[in-house]
This record gives sequence, C-alpha cells and structure tokens, in this order.
Amino acid sequence: MIYPAWKFYPLNAKPPEWAEEVVNTVNRCELAISTVAAHTGLSSDAVLEHLRPGLEALGFEVESGKGASQKVRRTVLYGENGRPEVNYDIDAFNDYLGAAVEVEAGRGAANNADYRDIVRTSLILDAKFLVLMQPFAYRSNATATPMHAYSNSRDQLDAIYASRRLALPFEGILLIGY
Repeated sequence: MIYPAWKFYPLNAKPPEWAEEVVNTVNRCELAISTVAAHTGLSSDAVLEHLRPGLEALGFEVESGKGASQKVRRTVLYGENGRPEVNYDIDAFNDYLGAAVEVEAGRGAANNADYRDIVRTSLILDAKFLVLMQPFAYRSNATATPMHAYSNSRDQLDAIYASRRLALPFEGILLIGY
C-alpha cells in the first residue's frame, strides 16, 4: 500500500504542484500519525501538531491551540462598515494558494465531519481548494471495529463529483488518507 493514499477532485483536473508537497508532508509524519495498522489514539489537534512544521514550511498558517489568538479564522460574510461578521475557524490556510486544510480524527471521523468541512469551507470567501485529511481507520479504542473514514469520504466525494447535482465552489479538493 502506498502511504498516504490521496485523491484529487475533480477527477478530470491535474492536481496542482503544491498537492504533492502536502502529501509528502503527511508521508514524513507516517510513523507518528498513521492509522493503517494500529490505533493511534491521536486527536485531530495532535495529528495537526505533527503536520505543523511541514505545513508551515509550505506557507500555511496553522492553528496552534484553542485560544482565540491561536486559531486560523477566515471570513464568510462581511457586515456593516465592511467588518467581518461571520467567520469560521479552520485547521490551516495558505493565503497565496487559497487552500484550506481540515484534519479529522476520532469523533470527527466517526460523526461525518467531512460533510461539515465541505459545506463550511465552501462558504469561506477566499477558499479555492480544500485539503481534507481523514484517518484510514478510526477506532474508538484498540479493540473496536474500525470505521473507514478515508474510504467513506472518498466514496462521498466520488458521488458528489459524479452526480453533478451539487456544484462545489472549489477549484479542487485534495483528500488524504493517513
């Protein structure tokens, strides 16, 4: 198996050059974050912490904690006097690329957070791309039956792009399974 697995949408578009660099960042963290063979127990924040140095080297602003000043906030709507009125917090963003990153693990993988990530990120004004990272297998504990978050998200995105009934505003979505 090639680690990490990834797929770029739409399928009739060549992935941008930066996509492989993001995939390589995940690859370099394999020993710490991979869910292929074992239950890591890592939260999405812990996975993001491992990815931080590589993402920052690629020009991404990365959430560094739960405090207001540590969040990556992007505007959805402006209100009176041109002030941002509705903002969403995301895991990382590259202003130059217009690429938003959402990393899921644990409860997010088990609770269809990919749906929320797709819809919420599509509302962010400067988001041209979504990078969605999902664990290959999420286990609530070491003996639980795994939920296959990456393949579930892949099937969902395959359906969205094949049906053409739901037009997403992105130039592309990079789905990565870790």
